[in-house]
Amino acid sequence: MEALQNIGIFLTEVLFSFYIGAILIRFLLALSRANFYNPLSQSLVKITNPALVPLRRMVPAIGKLDTAAIVLALGLKIIQTLLLVALQGSEVSLPVVFVYAVIDLLRTVIYIYLFALVIQAVLSWVGNSHGNPLTDILHSLTEPLLRPVRQFVPVMGMIDFAPMVAILLLYIVLIILQSFGL
Repeated sequence: MEALQNIGIFLTEVLFSFYIGAILIRFLLALSRANFYNPLSQSLVKITNPALVPLRRMVPAIGKLDTAAIVLALGLKIIQTLLLVALQGSEVSLPVVFVYAVIDLLRTVIYIYLFALVIQAVLSWVGNSHGNPLTDILHSLTEPLLRPVRQFVPVMGMIDFAPMVAILLLYIVLIILQSFGL
């Protein structure tokens, strides 16, 4: 019985996390006004449209914010948390689940940016990454985060320290989120 429980927990975590991650990446790309004709963007659109399109009829956007994506990601995170709690045979109150879901979504967004910055740095070392769809998407995603950092940390010669400073700041935010104890 414990093996089935562990399999259920594993599958719940993986499937929900991948789909929530896809929704959050799509949200962040829309927020940064990335090129949605990029093949990688198109893949995200095809994966997330079945859930987002019907929800957009009920939850309109607020300015640049795709509120339907936020509502969907939050709703899926709440469902995931409730399923995991049920699979573990525990009980938890809905307000605690809601707070946990919000904090976990913020953590996921930070991890998305961390991975994007690291992958972008590795691609820059490899060279000849111009025209690569992944490079274009990563640049679109990280540039709004790096632009304000570059105001305080200018490029020195050929070395841009802004990604390193951004990664340090993102880790500080993760530490602060961790202090909430959820």
